[in-house]
Amino acid sequence: MAKYALCIGINDYPGTGSDLAGCVNDANDWASVLVERGFSVRRLRDRQATGKAMREAIEATVVGARPGDIVVVQYSGHGSFVPDDNGDEPDGTDECLCPYDIRAKGPITDDELFELYSARQQGVKLFLISDSCHSGTVAKFAPITTPPTAQGPRAPQRKVRFLPPATFLSRREAGKLGVRRAVRPSSPPGRYAALLMAGCQDTEYSYDAFFRGRPNGAFTFVALRALAALPARATYAAWFKAIRKALPSQQYPQAPNLYGSRSMKQWKVLA
Repeated sequence: MAKYALCIGINDYPGTGSDLAGCVNDANDWASVLVERGFSVRRLRDRQATGKAMREAIEATVVGARPGDIVVVQYSGHGSFVPDDNGDEPDGTDECLCPYDIRAKGPITDDELFELYSARQQGVKLFLISDSCHSGTVAKFAPITTPPTAQGPRAPQRKVRFLPPATFLSRREAGKLGVRRAVRPSSPPGRYAALLMAGCQDTEYSYDAFFRGRPNGAFTFVALRALAALPARATYAAWFKAIRKALPSQQYPQAPNLYGSRSMKQWKVLA
């Protein structure tokens, strides 16, 4: 059995005015943990993570795996949505990931990701980690007490990892989206071609946060902290349950989700 991982982190979005701070740290943190667990890891960060490079790297990582292998694809950066052109979405939009060159080359839609992930051989376990927004907002929940976020007059401001479609779509395409999206059942990037752990619901924001003065995704920080405390041979369902003890919180009102079949959720974590 071989283990392969692709870690993608994008802070810089030229021409959008929507740069982030914690995504490259996320990718590096996930990569370090995965290397410790025996994965061969490739990283794409900032200007390396163009749409073309992301598609090619995802395809190579997924297609190169053999039955019995484990593949992890991790993404931290902006998420967004675009008009649905093939009629497979109830609300008329497709979720998407935002590459470094989204202004020039456009996003990567969930339909594209579904095709890329579906190219895996039967018997390959594919686990996806997405610390990005899809859309929308959500009410506040109980406060999180540990660890504290950066505070004080000069403390960095948290940001949401959502890039408004008007930032990169033509006026005509953006006009197809209407003024709001309906709350609906999730149809996440990748669907059930893989097991996906996402930082928020389709109708929420994921937050670019600061912990102990260092930028990270709120979901990534909590997920890695929970992973470190898991017992041996824990399942993804158990890991997810541990994550949901900390999120959503008052500071970070995002509810992570675990998308996949019942049997996928019972896979042993990263094993």
